[in-house]
Amino acid sequence: MGDLDRARVVLGHALRMSDSLKERVREKLVRQLAEDGPPDPEQGDTRQVSVQDDLDLLDSVAEDDPVIEELAARYLVP
Repeated sequence: MGDLDRARVVLGHALRMSDSLKERVREKLVRQLAEDGPPDPEQGDTRQVSVQDDLDLLDSVAEDDPVIEELAARYLVP
């Protein structure tokens, strides 16, 4: 890895660290839904529905709402 690549990694990490908790939780939920793929309409995947409901809830609250910490505790690795 060259110096430029190292600088990009460090900068990328620093930028992610400055993201708000709400943004990090939102990123995780969106990534999880994307990895799961499209929902199967014939099969009710309750986990996918739950993740989508949590994403909708997250999008509806302010940056300082306590629900963000609850979702972070559920979805982010400590």
